[in-house]
Amino acid sequence: MTIADAPARLASAADASLRWHADGPYSLRQTLGTLLRGTGDPSFSSRPDGFWMAFTTPDGPVTLRLTAVAGSGAGLDGGVDAQAWGPGSAAGLAGVPGLLGARDDWTAFDGPAFHATLPRMVREARRRNPALRLPSTGRMVDCLVPTILEQKVTVIEARRGYRYLMDRFGSPAPAAGRAAPEGLRIQPTPEQWLRIPSWEWHQAGVGPQRSATVMRALRSAVALERLAALPASEAAVKLQVIPGVGVWTAAEVVQRTHGCPDSIAVGDYHLAAYVGAALTGRRTDDAGMLELLQPWAGQRQRVVRMIYLSGFRKPTFGPRMTIQDHRRH
Repeated sequence: MTIADAPARLASAADASLRWHADGPYSLRQTLGTLLRGTGDPSFSSRPDGFWMAFTTPDGPVTLRLTAVAGSGAGLDGGVDAQAWGPGSAAGLAGVPGLLGARDDWTAFDGPAFHATLPRMVREARRRNPALRLPSTGRMVDCLVPTILEQKVTVIEARRGYRYLMDRFGSPAPAAGRAAPEGLRIQPTPEQWLRIPSWEWHQAGVGPQRSATVMRALRSAVALERLAALPASEAAVKLQVIPGVGVWTAAEVVQRTHGCPDSIAVGDYHLAAYVGAALTGRRTDDAGMLELLQPWAGQRQRVVRMIYLSGFRKPTFGPRMTIQDHRRH
């Protein structure tokens, strides 16, 4: 994979730019899809002119636009043009290859011997989706906070609370000209998160257990960011030292910050039953799921991603998880 200067027309429109070339099939949409916290995520915007995102770097905030460059064959993307605005432009672009999955290596998964052990639905899903990469953002706090907000509540509740807090305490993204999406925002810094009063957490629908976990975690924000340099398995273990951060939260984080190909979100409300139904036709629990996935240890997250991409849908029985709203109490 190589990085080259983007065309002059792009460079003149941004503070900094580059073009990243994939060394094979590549899909920007599939790769970045797992990072979005729903279609209303204030820090992301998916539009026909590309993916827009905003975040804070050690040098300051940055607005980033990523645009697929059409490749040859099957309509797959051959690379990505990246443009950046704001004081964090250089640092933001430095993280673009990892963000786009440049370090994600499917060689072992696609090897003939390993591939032959996979269930047919997984092999077929991989054949139809050769362009997926697992992204590595390297931004621990930006991933940890919204993941904590998703603990033990429905996705609807978690995303509603996240949007409220972002709207109230996030910062506007650096200006990126007339083409930039309106309302793009940057997550609060650790210091800003820590200053949010208890009644605002309540108004966001975030209970005291989750808000307290955020507070405990961000009192060690500098140490948290250093975990990005560790192997995913070690980072996950160290995350769980924080009271309130368990296996599920750690796995959900390192899947995104490290592009971990193996971390499984044990404790997820739906995942074990889904994997069990897909692989055996029967629901199972966390222990059963781990037993089913054990033959593919080291690649279990890739297997799960392929099951999702296979189109399999688990039969539904019983009530959905109840959405409770205590914001007016």
